[in-house]
Amino acid sequence: MGVFVCICARVRECEVRDAIRFGARCEESVGDACGAGTGCGSCLDRIADLISEEQPALATLSA
Repeated sequence: MGVFVCICARVRECEVRDAIRFGARCEESVGDACGAGTGCGSCLDRIADLISEEQPALATLSA
């Protein structure tokens, strides 16, 4: 069980991170992939933070 990032769509942090790892690069594409951020929008800042956190790991994987 993980922490919810998006309460409206019941999306956990691990699901958002997976969406980013599979190619989502902005809040909108995360929403398309898993539904996070498509309701009230209060989680968009957290989604942006997760995208930023995942970028260094993604660069390492593609090198």
